[in-house]
Amino acid sequence: MKNGCKSLADAVGASSYPGRGIVVGKTAEGKAFFAYFIMGRSVNSRNRVFAEAGEEVRTEPFDASKVEDPSLIIYSAVKRVGDDIVVTNGDQTDTIERSLRAGHCFRHALMRRTFEPDAPNFTPRISAILHLGEFSYEMSLLKCTDKEGKACGRFFYCYEPEDGVGHYLHTYRGDGSPLPSFEGEPERVALAGDVHSIAAEIWEHLDADNKISLYCRTVDPATGESARAIVNRNVK
Repeated sequence: MKNGCKSLADAVGASSYPGRGIVVGKTAEGKAFFAYFIMGRSVNSRNRVFAEAGEEVRTEPFDASKVEDPSLIIYSAVKRVGDDIVVTNGDQTDTIERSLRAGHCFRHALMRRTFEPDAPNFTPRISAILHLGEFSYEMSLLKCTDKEGKACGRFFYCYEPEDGVGHYLHTYRGDGSPLPSFEGEPERVALAGDVHSIAAEIWEHLDADNKISLYCRTVDPATGESARAIVNRNVK
């Protein structure tokens, strides 16, 4: 561990089932970075790909005829609103977008949302926003805090970027039944290399049986120049 940072390999490979994960930070070259990955255990969850349309990224069915319930698996994962980029693990992306366009903020939007209604797991909602104007980023975790699924804890984290440092937030501590929710603060991770090498490090160390899709992007806050990497286990 260097400068209090785990390697991405160690962080994402620590569990066979971290679920869905977000990494946000600043590369050693000074570029804003984010990554989002999804995993799946059921046929319904595994039947997905990431599709990019401009700066928006959506989850889409790989085989539409096999979709059982699209409500929690099909959504916009990434959207851009002005100088802000929003990345989440569910339809709260749209809630945040509407809040920003109405002149409100990331926190305001998520105070109106809760964890996913998928008892008994009560999957946490994880979200992040990158502010590219004066570069900074925020992350949020909305998780169930009781056994009955009636109480929600809302946690917010604000970061000043550091060269070569990111923060990693994921939905589950590991596999199980029910799945155990993430605990603690986002993990500090090292971001070394360009978008393609970082994507390769993440993808290589996610569990081979459960990983589904990965999307990574870097943005130069000064010029707006961006680079992308997308990996889908299912390829159309």
